[in-house]
This record gives sequence, structure tokens and C-alpha cells, in this order.
Amino acid sequence: MTNQSSTRIGEALIQEIDDTRVPFGMLAVWFLGQCSVVVKGGDVVIYIDPYLTPSPHRAFEPPLKPQQMTNAQYVLITHDHMDHLDPDTVSALAEAHSDPVYMAPGYCREDMLRLGVRPDKLLSARTNEWWNGPGFRIKPLPSAHEELEYDDDLDHRFVGYVVELNGVTMYHAGDTTVYPGLIELLQAESIGLGMLPINGRDPFRKARNIVGNMNYREAAELSVAARFDTVIPLHYDMFAGNSEHPGYFIDYLYDRHPTQKSHVMARFERYVYVSAAALRE
Repeated sequence: MTNQSSTRIGEALIQEIDDTRVPFGMLAVWFLGQCSVVVKGGDVVIYIDPYLTPSPHRAFEPPLKPQQMTNAQYVLITHDHMDHLDPDTVSALAEAHSDPVYMAPGYCREDMLRLGVRPDKLLSARTNEWWNGPGFRIKPLPSAHEELEYDDDLDHRFVGYVVELNGVTMYHAGDTTVYPGLIELLQAESIGLGMLPINGRDPFRKARNIVGNMNYREAAELSVAARFDTVIPLHYDMFAGNSEHPGYFIDYLYDRHPTQKSHVMARFERYVYVSAAALRE
């Protein structure tokens, strides 16, 4: 992809996000690859783990540049690995646009400040506590990638986010395995739309310092046990040697849990989730 064509794709994507109307009870989601998504509900636009750095290790080029993220109001970072807290993306965004509010674990704070995020624009992801924004709210939940890591001052190193926005409750897991208590935490939130990693883990990847996640079977079972209305698989498409076929996830649900709704997103696709709340409007 040439630099010029990448710019055009990014411009078109930003325009689509800006032009998309999202009535109450719905969320619009754009998939940027790996765990990177854009979520829009009403007039609120949230980027989660934007990973937009070109690299020969990527399976495909990023669809936009950080400087093009003119509609980014909130940026949620799940943890300090470079495909989630992308230094080049955060620094370029912070330099180009002063408006976004960031939320990240305490483990990420020094890095975020060093990359140019203003202290008054940086919120700490305090797990199991709601942060109230204008017309929506966010609750970080602990994630185990592959273990839970906790510090009394910094809180959990790895988090996922529950977002209540536009009449929909959404969960983005970041990177995690299924640890004791996670199912119960999610059941309590009545998740409409859940997003889970499916790339798994094994001793061979661990020997290469590749930290793992739940696999597609575990993600499928979690979505059912936690009573998600709809589930989207993530974290399977970016790096050779740390990928998975999303079709395995869909086949597993079809065989074992055929009433569980799911959606596999194409690259840069817009998907609109419609909740029961929307149908009552």
C-alpha cells in the first residue's frame, strides 16, 4: 500500500465514522486489526488500543495515520505491550491533537506522559470502579495476560473495559485468559456486545516471549457463560506465528452453542450492533 493510497483510505474511514448516525440502543464498531477498534455511540467516539505503526511484521498496513484521528474523543489503552500501547501512535496523536482524553493502567502512566500525553488528559484505569463521562461511563476490569499482575499503587497491569454507552453495555477484554472470577464479573454487567481475543497460547510461543490469551474454544465458552448477547473475536490477524483462524471460533459456536450470536469483522469494516433497547424505542 502506497503512502498516498493509505492516506485516502484513512480519510474515507474517518469520514465514514463522522457520517455514521448511531441511534440509541446501538453501537457502531470499526475493526482496525489486532485488538484495535473504534466505537461510536450517539456522538461519542472511543478508540481502543489503536495500533497504527507501519511494520514489516504486520500482516497488513494500518488503515489510517494517527494524525488523521480528528474524531478521537477518548482513547482507552488496555496494557503496556506495543501492539496495544503503540508508542508511535500515541506520540503522534498527542502531538497532532490536544483534545482526546486517555485512560490507561497505572503501569502505563510514565510511558504515556513521556509520549506527550498531558497529565490533565490522562486517567488511571482503576479496576472495578466506574468513571463517569458525559452521557456514558467506563469500568476497567482486571485481565490476566497470562497472569494477573497487581500493584497496590498502580492497580492491575492488564485491564479490559466495560463501557456503558448509548444504551448498550460493551466489553473489550484487551489481552486475557479466563481467570477465576472473570465469568462472575462479566455476568454482573449484562454485556450486550463482547470482544474477546482468540489467539491462544502454548509453550513454544512462550519460549519466544510471546505472552498468550484465551484460545478460540475458551473465548466461545466465556461468551456463553458470561451471557453475552453478541460476541466478536479479536487478536488473531496481525502477526505470523501468533494468529488464529476466526472460522474455528465460529465453527465451535455453531457446533456447541448455535444460539450464541457472533460476528467476525472484515478489515476496517463498520458493524452496527442493535440491542433490545433499540427495539423498544
